Amino acid sequence: MSWGIGQTQGQQPSGSQEGDAHRKVIGLVPAPEMPAEVSRRIIDRLPPLLADYVDDRLSWEVELIVDPLIGAAEDSTYIVGNLINYKQQRQWDYVICITDLPIRKRNRFVVAEASKANSVALISLPTFGATTIRRRLCEAILQLANEMHHGSSVEDRTRQSRHTSRSRKVHESLRGQGAWQLLGTHLYEKLFPIRRLTLTSEEHTIDVRFIAETWINGNLRILAGMVRANRPWTIFPAFKGVIAAAFATGTYGLVFPNLWQLSDHYGWPRLVLLMVVAMLAMIAWIILAHNLWEPPRKASSPYLARLYNAVTVLTLSAGVAFYYAILLILFCIVALVFVPFDMLETKLGHTIELLDYIVLAWLTTSVATFVGALGVGLEDEETVRNATYGYRQRHRNQRKGEGRNDLAE
Repeated sequence: MSWGIGQTQGQQPSGSQEGDAHRKVIGLVPAPEMPAEVSRRIIDRLPPLLADYVDDRLSWEVELIVDPLIGAAEDSTYIVGNLINYKQQRQWDYVICITDLPIRKRNRFVVAEASKANSVALISLPTFGATTIRRRLCEAILQLANEMHHGSSVEDRTRQSRHTSRSRKVHESLRGQGAWQLLGTHLYEKLFPIRRLTLTSEEHTIDVRFIAETWINGNLRILAGMVRANRPWTIFPAFKGVIAAAFATGTYGLVFPNLWQLSDHYGWPRLVLLMVVAMLAMIAWIILAHNLWEPPRKASSPYLARLYNAVTVLTLSAGVAFYYAILLILFCIVALVFVPFDMLETKLGHTIELLDYIVLAWLTTSVATFVGALGVGLEDEETVRNATYGYRQRHRNQRKGEGRNDLAE
């Protein structure tokens, strides 16, 4: 493995000294982007939490390395092998990988898994959903540390659970049951349960696995989590040119009475249909113009390709919906300023209310999206592509190949 690619946070690879029985070091190996960002935000909180939730008799330290090579792996077996290398070379006691990729085993999505024999664990961040990511990541890390540290020892877990219940240092947001269970105690986990599996000898590399309980549960978690990992808000600055073109087109159209009359005659179903079609056309154009679609037939995993495509559509839908809302607000202001009240009333032949201006702005927004926005290139194309899993994976796999070439040389 190419160590020059990783970025280290925390102490240098001193690890746990031989014979130092009262000190344990946990290494976190997150993938780039969101996993690394969230891990950095919680790393300072972990040592005291590990003492309260895992073993208060030990001194805990946490180190962090960001590794894009692990982020490129969609197979947990490959990830575990690399984690073992990290653990040995840096002399860590335990190591946990945090990936933003979906891990699927036997038609169920894996939330996390751990091996007590190898002292390694894996967390799939998208399975946490879209909210309270840091809290859930803290809970998962503590849960997996318990799995690796205590194993199946009922006595050790019971002793630590009693200590946790008496501790005044326990973080208020972590409402779990100490060494016994840290996942499955919040409302979200009750609605979308996580099941703990003790694996048979045929899967000896992993001792315990946490999976989404049902197919619907797993897919909802994954879709929400992957859209969150794409960070759809980061692509909105790329819409500046599109907004400018659409705004110019719509403002020009507002001065003509034809648009006023159309807005007066269109009913709600037609207006909603126009809005939906305009937004879908925008999403389709962005996907085609920036080559964001993953052909399932050419992919190594057709299922993952379809999943990536679904997440791309949902991510762009969030960005386009925000774009549409901003444009609608702008046209409401423009209609009120540039379309005289008495002129609109005379042309339409009935009393005018504020709702008439809103409907006019609504229709103008849809028309402007069709005419003015389609065909205008998004600014900062790289930002748009980076907000999709397929492009990020191709980029990471390219770096993965470069890393292997460096090792070969």
